[in-house]
Amino acid sequence: MALSREQMAMRVARELQDGYYVNLGIGIPTLVANYIPDGMEVMLQSENGLLGMGQFPTEDEIDADMINAGKQTVTAITGASIFSSAESFAMIRGGHVDLTVLGAFEVDVEGNIASYMIPGKLVKGMGGAMDLVAGADNIFVLMTHASKHGESKLLTKCTLPLTGAGCIKKVLTDLAYLEIEDGKFHLKERAPGVSVEEIIEKTAGELVVPAEVPEMTF
Repeated sequence: MALSREQMAMRVARELQDGYYVNLGIGIPTLVANYIPDGMEVMLQSENGLLGMGQFPTEDEIDADMINAGKQTVTAITGASIFSSAESFAMIRGGHVDLTVLGAFEVDVEGNIASYMIPGKLVKGMGGAMDLVAGADNIFVLMTHASKHGESKLLTKCTLPLTGAGCIKKVLTDLAYLEIEDGKFHLKERAPGVSVEEIIEKTAGELVVPAEVPEMTF
């Protein structure tokens, strides 16, 4: 069975470390904020100028003036800081973000990512993604493995306009966790109940499959 959005966020939350500054992109990545391990101190950063985002607010906590870069209402933890977007992008471009979690439309075997434009469709646009992939070394992509029509999003070469080139090394889909190395996808983990055969079938780019592929546990 494919991972739910919540399970994908839970799996990526395992990559967090105490003291990390983390940027969460629009979409599924924002859910990671709800799964920070107890006792771990992580500062979530938003491009529009907030360092120290908390979990999504309940109806009683909503403040229409407190939003993230995706215009979603958020909360702020004790010690949070609010500043201009210029200072926020200086943090990103200066390499001061320890982990970046982004969504994507396509990723290919060279580590290229397309995440901001589908010709003929209305999407939210580039946002801070181009700066994030250029200024970060530790990037985790969260995405569905295939389109609604079953077409692979893990490609030999991206077909959509690129957000960044050669910058992606880790990809978590609803079917598997993969790493990109030497121009190939390397299968590291599979979602519970998902077969290796299904992952192979839905991966268009070259895929290296070890003899044993462990299932993710939750």
